[in-house]
Amino acid sequence: MTTTMANRIPDQNDGPSPEQVRRGRRTALLLFAIGFGPMVFATIMFYTGWLNPAGHTNNGTLIQPVVPVETLNLETAAGKPLTERFGPDQVEPQWMLMVVSGECGSECEELLYLARQVNIALGKNANRVSRAAALGSVPAELASRWQTEYSLMERLIPAPGTTPAWPAGIDPEAEPRILLVDPFGNLMMHYGAGNTGKELLEDLKHLLKISQIG
Repeated sequence: MTTTMANRIPDQNDGPSPEQVRRGRRTALLLFAIGFGPMVFATIMFYTGWLNPAGHTNNGTLIQPVVPVETLNLETAAGKPLTERFGPDQVEPQWMLMVVSGECGSECEELLYLARQVNIALGKNANRVSRAAALGSVPAELASRWQTEYSLMERLIPAPGTTPAWPAGIDPEAEPRILLVDPFGNLMMHYGAGNTGKELLEDLKHLLKISQIG
């Protein structure tokens, strides 16, 4: 009997075997654990103090439970949703310091300055943290200095037809705050005029040290 080409060549349309599928899933889970496991572990350690030999106590006010940044309904001036900056698919994930306020008066500008100086003080780790501001209005005098003094602090605005749903205890119209957002897009802590730059810097250094991501 003559063997045809169809008999000799395997069907190229055959899908992967069940074993190949299982192997692929295991590989994907392993890569995720290697890349983002430290971040999850760091968050647990930070909130609970578990396995924290230094006995570190956070200086900011914890947001419990954490709130996803998507609830703020914020976007860039170009119309890009803020949520797109975060998540496990980011090549260079970052933490974010976000100043939120209604009318940006003197207390608001103090927080803008604080966020900028703390970011700079991180030194070699400064690029692991970005800065943004969601402000109701900016006085003309501050607006004239913005590009000179706060060019790296991106302005955010509510998406058309939406209103930010701020976490409990945060009311930017009444009191400006600095919100700390983790690389997964979770609002996890906030700071106000009662916090010093040293306190914010201490928290950030601790988080960046134990997370090894973002």
